[in-house]
Amino acid sequence: MDAVRQKLREIEEQYNGINSRLMSEEVLRDPEELTRLSKKEAGLRQSVEAWKSLKELDSRIEQAEEMLRENDPELKEMAQMELEECVPEREKLLEHIQKLLIPRDPDDDHDVIMEIRGGAGGDEGNIFAGDLYRMYTRYAESKGWKTQVLEASDSEAGGFSQIIFSIKGNDVYHELKFESGAHRVQRVPKTEAQGRIHTSTATVLCRPEAEAADIQIDEKDLTIETHRASGAGGQHINKTDSAVRIVHIPTGITVNCQEGRSQIENRETAMRLIRSRVYEELKRQQEEAEGKIRREKIGTGDRSEKIRTYNYPQNRVTDHRIGLTITQLDRIMEGKLDDIIAGLLEDDEKKKLESVQQ
Repeated sequence: MDAVRQKLREIEEQYNGINSRLMSEEVLRDPEELTRLSKKEAGLRQSVEAWKSLKELDSRIEQAEEMLRENDPELKEMAQMELEECVPEREKLLEHIQKLLIPRDPDDDHDVIMEIRGGAGGDEGNIFAGDLYRMYTRYAESKGWKTQVLEASDSEAGGFSQIIFSIKGNDVYHELKFESGAHRVQRVPKTEAQGRIHTSTATVLCRPEAEAADIQIDEKDLTIETHRASGAGGQHINKTDSAVRIVHIPTGITVNCQEGRSQIENRETAMRLIRSRVYEELKRQQEEAEGKIRREKIGTGDRSEKIRTYNYPQNRVTDHRIGLTITQLDRIMEGKLDDIIAGLLEDDEKKKLESVQQ
């Protein structure tokens, strides 16, 4: 465990350095830097407190072991009692510290922008996209998070061919980051006269919402155009050039927003989307350059590219990545996602812990 103690010493040194910087006038005059450093300090605090507790236990155990070498029977008895209390406590603390030392995803405390698209299955895929949107908004409500629709393309049969929305709250990305992928539904569509079960899909992409402090985008790298909104919805359609299209020239990423009531509102939404998509793309490029393997978050929506299956006839949902099956699909679709999300986070923690121990 010498490596663990060395790591904790480094964290304590880093923590003290951040505390010193937080007291400097330069940082106090810079709100963005103050926020960034405060978050970093908060993220290290638990490890520093655990290190203090570990040092105290180490000292108590060392003193008790010295007392055991004495000839005094009473001292030996006291030392033995101290060891019986401290040694198990230290083992338990070391297990906790190993979990604390698991590298935390820097995006975990971000809000998210979620995109849901109807995939295979035509109308039924779009209807299911609407069901998933309702499921996530219900879950957000139960957590006290706030949701906001940024862009939506309604489907004539119901649901959405595409809907993009933000979710704001504490540790939103931490909980929802494993929702990206193809979600498969098995049920009898409302349009099916003969009662046959159909299989359809909708795809979900959950991105961390990048803040201005996360990424600086040069205005010179953007092409911004306005045009008249088209399609269903929106009270300003065909009346004003309220829709906004932004292209990030270096990456070719394009967004088009027309749901807002004004050009200013659509421009703000488009910038939020561009910032988050460029942030993720640059992160992907960096990971590739470092030789890391990036799990593909979303496919084409084909039935075979599934992460989870929602089987209505059997009231069953299965997450294929962790082999978790729950026979309460009705509750899941009402936003009761806690068991699934807890299972995914536990599996992720287990894999990271194994990696740290190796």
